Amino acid sequence: MSTRYASVHNRTTLSGPGDARPTALQIISDENLTNALSDKTILITGVSSGIGVETLRALHATGAHCIGTVRSLSAGQSVVSSILASNPNGGAISLVEIELGSLDSVHRGAAEILRVCSGDLNIMICNAGIMAPPLRRTKDGNESQFGVNHLSHFLLFNLLTSTLLSSATPEFPSRVVTVSSLGHRESTVRLHDPNFLAQDGNEYNKWLGYGSSKTANIWMANYITRHYSAQHLHGISLHPGLIFTNLSREMSEEEAAPFMADEAKRVSKSVEQGAATSVLVAVGKEWRDKGGVWVSDCQIQEKWDGKKGLLEDDGYAEWAFDEAGEEELWRVSREMVGLKAGE
Repeated sequence: MSTRYASVHNRTTLSGPGDARPTALQIISDENLTNALSDKTILITGVSSGIGVETLRALHATGAHCIGTVRSLSAGQSVVSSILASNPNGGAISLVEIELGSLDSVHRGAAEILRVCSGDLNIMICNAGIMAPPLRRTKDGNESQFGVNHLSHFLLFNLLTSTLLSSATPEFPSRVVTVSSLGHRESTVRLHDPNFLAQDGNEYNKWLGYGSSKTANIWMANYITRHYSAQHLHGISLHPGLIFTNLSREMSEEEAAPFMADEAKRVSKSVEQGAATSVLVAVGKEWRDKGGVWVSDCQIQEKWDGKKGLLEDDGYAEWAFDEAGEEELWRVSREMVGLKAGE
């Protein structure tokens, strides 16, 4: 794989948001993809805030039909209006309302996506998520981080799999991109108790919950690659970088303090830069047949040595590639979202 962006991600030369690291729109320009994907359809979850906005903005510039999911259609429409005002020559944008804390909402949203995509869906980016809230339950009774970050995206993928497969070709394989996090290094998937039902609220560890859900994102991408790559459908997982968005709104001052230090600010990215890796692996030409790898800073990363910290190394935890765990997660997840054989 090309490492054209490796030098600008050298930790010794970083200077914070707006430095030489690429933005999502720069990726589109560098890949010569401006208005080049007008026959493609791309789904992105969570496009009303954070890096989802910039992911949508960049992929709109490819000319593709972009379908964005939002909790609030009014908030989403404000984003869309801004994007269209800045670039009226991009592709069409459709919004679909999905509350990821409700499996019923995911079912309704999937039906709407299938209606508006007209049978073509080439890329799915699982971008939406939450981070480190106190113990909460989804409408279906699941721990909120596992429910929102993993189960809803898992269900959405399963409801759209046949369309992703029918849209795939050897020349343009379909792709599923899962936006995970270095937070996956906090925990493997808690297959024994994903909903923390064995603990009461006082014992709940929100960072273990976050880590479990983010490892689940990786395992889902790996499973997709292993089971569907022969049919030209690949899954790939990534860490977008350290970005200051409202994703961190549930953190206490004490928890946020390390990320306010000068060193953290130096390695942090703007939201435009934070969306770059998602966009690159979604549409980059060299990534079309690449799945089942861990990506950050626009390049494949190696295994974390367990010693370097969040600001020093973007490698994956030893449990990130666990075929047996991935198979069991798939089975457990199907049960949790109520999918029956043949669905």
